[in-house]
Amino acid sequence: MRFLVRLVVNAVALWLTTLLVSGVSVTPFGDGGTTATVLTYLLVAFVFGLVNAVIGTLIRIVAFPIYILTLGLISFVVNAILLLIVAGISDAFGFGLEIRTFGWGIVGAFVLAVFAWLIGLFVRPVLNRQRA
Repeated sequence: MRFLVRLVVNAVALWLTTLLVSGVSVTPFGDGGTTATVLTYLLVAFVFGLVNAVIGTLIRIVAFPIYILTLGLISFVVNAILLLIVAGISDAFGFGLEIRTFGWGIVGAFVLAVFAWLIGLFVRPVLNRQRA
């Protein structure tokens, strides 16, 4: 259940990011109808979760000293790299996330993190209530 909620939260945060940041967009597969668009956002959020869990964890472990030196500001660059990896993976399938430049990747990663955090603030009490 928690996995599905996180997936939806990330998909909604990604959708809001594409609305706000002009350098980040998502190209739906197929005819581009509503169902195809929603499924594309969910698929991109799923791929982002996988990339973040596997590659992101490795990068954070290896770059731990740099995190300390930059007081965590390197996380913006790491998240932008992860978004660019997701864009490359989805581009291989012919649909999905598109990021114009690395700078838009940094802006998009920051906005995505803020939206995911804000949505999580509202979803977390509902999840905790179900657990009790």
